[in-house]
Amino acid sequence: MMKGAVITRGFWHERLEVNAHQAIYHQWEQLQASGCIHNFRIAAGESEGVHEGWFFADSDAYKWLEAAARILQHHPDGKLEELVDGFIALLGRAQMPDGYLFTYNQIFFPGTRWKNLQIEHELYCHGHLIEAGVSHYLATGKTTMLEIARRAADRIVADFRDKGALHTCGHEEIELALLRLYEVTGERAYLEMAQSFLERRGRAPFFGLALFAQNTSVNRRARLVQEKRQAYRAAHPDAHPYVLPPGNVSKKPWNTTLRWYLSALSGKYFQQHAPLEKQTVPVGHAVRFGYLQTAAARWMRLTGDERWLEVQEQAWERMVLRRMYLTGGLGAVPGIEGFGRDDELDPELAYAETCAALASMFWNWELAQITGKARYSELFEWQLYNAASVGMGLDGTTYLYNNPLTCRGGVERRPWYAVPCCPSNLSRTFAWLGDYLYSAKPGRLYVHQYLSSDLPAQEIPCANGNRVRLSLQMDSQLPWHGHVVLRLRRWEVLDPDQPAPLEILLRLPSWAENPRLTLNGQPLFLQIPQPQQDGEPPADGYDPRQAVFLPLSQPWAEGDTLELRFDLPIRLRHAAPRLRSRRGKVAVTRGPLVYCAESLDHPGLDLFRLHLEPDSLEPVWEDSVLGRIIQIQGRDERGNPLTLIPYFLWGNRGPSQMTVWLNG
Repeated sequence: MMKGAVITRGFWHERLEVNAHQAIYHQWEQLQASGCIHNFRIAAGESEGVHEGWFFADSDAYKWLEAAARILQHHPDGKLEELVDGFIALLGRAQMPDGYLFTYNQIFFPGTRWKNLQIEHELYCHGHLIEAGVSHYLATGKTTMLEIARRAADRIVADFRDKGALHTCGHEEIELALLRLYEVTGERAYLEMAQSFLERRGRAPFFGLALFAQNTSVNRRARLVQEKRQAYRAAHPDAHPYVLPPGNVSKKPWNTTLRWYLSALSGKYFQQHAPLEKQTVPVGHAVRFGYLQTAAARWMRLTGDERWLEVQEQAWERMVLRRMYLTGGLGAVPGIEGFGRDDELDPELAYAETCAALASMFWNWELAQITGKARYSELFEWQLYNAASVGMGLDGTTYLYNNPLTCRGGVERRPWYAVPCCPSNLSRTFAWLGDYLYSAKPGRLYVHQYLSSDLPAQEIPCANGNRVRLSLQMDSQLPWHGHVVLRLRRWEVLDPDQPAPLEILLRLPSWAENPRLTLNGQPLFLQIPQPQQDGEPPADGYDPRQAVFLPLSQPWAEGDTLELRFDLPIRLRHAAPRLRSRRGKVAVTRGPLVYCAESLDHPGLDLFRLHLEPDSLEPVWEDSVLGRIIQIQGRDERGNPLTLIPYFLWGNRGPSQMTVWLNG
């Protein structure tokens, strides 16, 4: 496993600074205010009270811990370290002697566990607990949290090793967590348990009946919880219960509830409708789908057994061609937070949950490492800049949960949500972003992402078994300009008597034009591989399959400098003709960024009626409350000035209307 790069300058450094100094503290304050942290104190027997929040509230604290640990790795902060150490100590006291830790049951139903696995998220929460332990260990070298994670994992292995097909979690996550724990411990029981969970999925007979029974139990338990909360508050009139903030707002079709029931009872909502080897179509809850696919791909990468790879690539193509929005957003049906039918991509109904984009990024990273195909690295980047980054406001203290491509009002950034899964998920992903820039195979070094960063010295295997110790410096002007410089700061051949053949592969994005490359100032002739040619266009106008890796073979030397330039033209994107709702409309992109029009920039104009004058568009540097950015300016057919901003920035100036798709 390669060490991650350190992002120390440029566009992403600014965002990571906000993550490290504003977002992480804001999230801790919200976790405290919501009672989430207090739940652990009650479970530890150190405080009185009742469990606050949803039954899966523990997971949000674990993701926060994972983000904080990763932040500390590159941003030493005594105050944050004290919070982290104190919270880990609290988790150790709240965890039961046999490793179980789920505050909802420990407070309301002591002695009860693994009750309603498809709904109540016990294994999901344990999964995020384990991931926090792994990340804390990798970031700090300390084993305190790792020991808590191992006790939890050992409990799960003991309780689930020999169970049947229904003994899986309704929200996938535990599979991925066990695989990460296996990577740092080498304990095969974790690998085998993850494999067993993956292989059980979709094999439970009469799943709908079992789900109905579990749902009945969940409702009965919810009534008991409500009674216990009311009794506690009656006995403690000075106690002030936490009132959940408003949920995210989304426009919903009339048949939302019916579609949820059909999806759930069929098993599709949970990806329980078929075994993994038959899941060629993305269905159900988009986050759960992404976590499942990520775990299966990671298992294949770790074991070398690619039994599900062909199926995964089919599912990926179906997703990209038929079930993904232009922004890379996933989930067309608000009621199930998930996939709709083929070409069901209404921009105003788009749910496109932030966590779904993150889950897809995790999956694409695994596929990129297994296959070496640039399409997966490309989609990771596109979703990072658009479908994921939109989820966190510029100040790090406001968030979007769902991300429509057209908003006539009602969707706005909020400091917290009733289900606050996205803020800490974003923070942990941003905090380890440097881990996604490079990967290596014998004889090959892949450059997946172009972010200004420093890759610390590490050994890379060559094609002939020799090894080199190298470090790299990357300077990138993306997303605003197509200019990347890659320097070999260190190049040491471990066996100097043998050659050290190493191919460096640079990704040529689908959105770039006219690539030029120099080595130490001298132009290189580029033999660019041809991307996949496919007659079917993607539904919403973006095709990551057009990206390729450019292989470079040289007798490398310390100090070598590669300089890559490419043009970032303004592109007008058109949906496939089969999407009738998008006929006559265009979307504007430049480089890896999708642009949108926001009503605050167009007082007195109706965004949904104006007609764009395509030939008038030009990129313009602008300093504003949104920072120093490139806007796209032009006019409509009546000569009114038109300003487009990057989609990830919308909503930062207060409530507004917005649209990505304009009349063209």
